[in-house]
Amino acid sequence: MAGWSVYMIECCDGSLYTGITTDVQRRFRQHQAGLGAKYFRARRPLNIAYLEGGHDKGSASRREAAIKKLTRAQKLVLIAERSLSGVGE
Repeated sequence: MAGWSVYMIECCDGSLYTGITTDVQRRFRQHQAGLGAKYFRARRPLNIAYLEGGHDKGSASRREAAIKKLTRAQKLVLIAERSLSGVGE
């Protein structure tokens, strides 16, 4: 089954949060409500900056870990490339 997605959320302080879910919109609403990740207790989520679908849980977890190891500059390139291609929107 390939119902998992990897996402990055841009926060009000300019930081980027990376996570995985089976329902990105539901998870974003949870983050906006301050539920789930403690990260959002001090930072307001602004928008979904990056979305990559088509994963199973294992591949999503591995991709999340790989993205978290990237530098901020590398993450911004990934976001820009995805935006230019229109994939994942």
